[in-house]
Amino acid sequence: MKTTTNAKELMRERRRARVRARVSGTAERPRLSVFKSNRYLSAQLIDDAAGNTLASAHGKSFKGSQSAQAVAVGKAIAQKSKTLGVGAVVFDRGGYRYVGHVKELADAAREGGLSF
Repeated sequence: MKTTTNAKELMRERRRARVRARVSGTAERPRLSVFKSNRYLSAQLIDDAAGNTLASAHGKSFKGSQSAQAVAVGKAIAQKSKTLGVGAVVFDRGGYRYVGHVKELADAAREGGLSF
């Protein structure tokens, strides 16, 4: 865990560590990891057994609001997973609450064909 003086950031790191203790990805069912900044949203498909990132999508390549970015990133990561032959993933919300942009990304990924 990072050492920080920001209480909000410290609490997110603690939540993230709790989630990561339970969630792990494999080659057949990789982990869909979500990261939010103040400006962008990104998602990665990660094989924790091998320590590889299989695919990623970032909100920088999409114009619009964060809600529109979340939907676009969710659809993009679902499309990339289809090309890899992955249909099921384990969702890692990264310590963020499952509301707003995180939920929109997850719903768009489900609409794109991923199951979690």
